[in-house]
Amino acid sequence: MDTSFCSELVCTPLIDKHKELGAKLAPFGGWLMPIQYNSIIEEHNWTRMSAGLFDICHMGEFAVEADLEKSNLDNLVTVNLKVMPLGACRYGFMLNEQAGIIDDLLVYRISQSKWMIVVNAATTNGDEAHMRKYMNSATRLENISASTGKLDLQGPRARDVLNDLIGGDIHLRYYTFGYFDLLGEKIIISRTGYTGEMGYELYMPNNKIAQLWEKLLADKRVKPIGLGARDTLRLEMGYSLYGQDIDKNTTPLEAGLGHFIDFDKEFIGKPSLVKQKQDGLSRRMIYFTALSRRSPRHNYHLFYKDEDIGSVTSGSFSPSLGVGIGMGYVGRELIPGEEIILKETGISIPAKVVNKPIYKNGSAKCEVKNAYTR
Repeated sequence: MDTSFCSELVCTPLIDKHKELGAKLAPFGGWLMPIQYNSIIEEHNWTRMSAGLFDICHMGEFAVEADLEKSNLDNLVTVNLKVMPLGACRYGFMLNEQAGIIDDLLVYRISQSKWMIVVNAATTNGDEAHMRKYMNSATRLENISASTGKLDLQGPRARDVLNDLIGGDIHLRYYTFGYFDLLGEKIIISRTGYTGEMGYELYMPNNKIAQLWEKLLADKRVKPIGLGARDTLRLEMGYSLYGQDIDKNTTPLEAGLGHFIDFDKEFIGKPSLVKQKQDGLSRRMIYFTALSRRSPRHNYHLFYKDEDIGSVTSGSFSPSLGVGIGMGYVGRELIPGEEIILKETGISIPAKVVNKPIYKNGSAKCEVKNAYTR
């Protein structure tokens, strides 16, 4: 691809590093991003068995300061901020009044009154506008996306790599974070990720992110991984992709993500969500595996006993399982083991409904009890 697209798209601070590595670049959420460096399947498998490094600098970050007794910050997200321990991070949503998902996000509790909220790249500006519209004067928000770099190190050897890098035991439980001294900076590292493997997300000032990238890649256990493998890795876990599996017209209940909603607190969209819970769902998310290597794609129709019941939102070949896999919405309740057909013009793929995660052997919760799942 002609990388002159950088004049039209936003580039991360690592764009030159990606070019040097021969990455295939393509637009993603308004950014020019590396899709793959070699084979998507090889990159996928490397992350499952060792440690993969992802450029995630396109994500948005907000620094927020709020006294929860005076601020209405807690009302803007489905996460219960008041009960979050210091050093914890939680997955949740910003909803509109109809309970549609404006964005899915991670909230970090930095101190009693300070937070970091991490959002999707394409929705960053809209998220900021939404928050400023609804927050009161006791809430102070700063968009720090332009100055914040982010790398994800994912895979069963990620902890060993980071231990060697920082010169000690990183010792973080799942969905917690800490501050670590690295390259002359005090950076945030969290035990989180989007792959289902033991992994970490590292936040560092943009002007140091290239140094950190090179230092990590100098370790033979680490290889660069593009968004192509990131997509197959997250799909094997049944993790939703914003703009594809969830959006403003989707509620968390429809997406099967109701366990990330705290109904004991108030939040924008709660009345609509409570009503939907009472009335029952007209559609719901299912997960499936094909009975062959054939891969379903976005918008394939889902059939059950000759009835068109919905459509695929995400589908791909699963490198870990060797079959086609996917997820999508259907207008009726189905149980694991039931057979369905994935159809498009001239294509018919037999499949069966399965529980989430589709791939069961990830190392994300390794050595951690009662882990908080994204």
